[in-house]
Amino acid sequence: MASAPQQPNLPIFYKDLVPLNSKDHADWKSIGLDNAKFMEDQHAIPLTVEEFPQAQRNFPIVFSAGDNPVPLILMGMNEGVNVFMNEEGRFDDPVYVPAYVRRYPFMLAKLRPDSDELSLCFDPTAGGIGESKDGNALFDKDGNATETTQNILKFCENFEQAGQRTSAFMEELKKLDLLMEGEVSIQQDGVEKPFIYRGFQMVNEEKLRELRGDELRKMNQNGMLPLIHAHLFSLQVMREVFSKQVQSGKAPQITELPEVPDAQLS
Repeated sequence: MASAPQQPNLPIFYKDLVPLNSKDHADWKSIGLDNAKFMEDQHAIPLTVEEFPQAQRNFPIVFSAGDNPVPLILMGMNEGVNVFMNEEGRFDDPVYVPAYVRRYPFMLAKLRPDSDELSLCFDPTAGGIGESKDGNALFDKDGNATETTQNILKFCENFEQAGQRTSAFMEELKKLDLLMEGEVSIQQDGVEKPFIYRGFQMVNEEKLRELRGDELRKMNQNGMLPLIHAHLFSLQVMREVFSKQVQSGKAPQITELPEVPDAQLS
């Protein structure tokens, strides 16, 4: 049996990781998850840059605090609050579901710290995969990966590649010194003081406007500029998320947006 991945700090959602293999999981099937209760208390979800155009319609897109920021969508303004999901672990309204969520309970991970090779693993605590009469087989009688497993692997590989492009995008933002500490002030009717949210990063529009023409042309040609604009436009949705939280009875708090655990986009 292959050894378990050496990851002391698992990314959000994941409670454990086990390598998928034909010896131990010969008769296992992919059953699928009938709900997403694993994310019902998660207020921020990692996002890849290519998802910005779709996600910005439903969620604010911000960047996590710290020296190695990652893009995040906000599903709530406070820790433990997700205003888009109901008690059954389903979305109340049709919204864009990030690839990070659709990938779960699978992911690619290193089995050994001395190797860069990635193996397909899964979270055994998640359900959605196991010995069952129903579902799609993961391996055939000869121990070969079925089309179902190949599709899962391909999705995870595409996600890793998107994560690398996201890392490159973030490095370019830092190189151009376009990130700044974010702050949003929201005034609620009947409340004297506004709710101030900090603890995240955003693009500095003033510095963006001051960039040289050649830098802006380069960013437009390589696709960065439209993604930055999608991020900036999405910040207006933060007030809608705040309103949803008020309407749901989950009273907002005057606080900083809490830091998010390692998202491991790549």
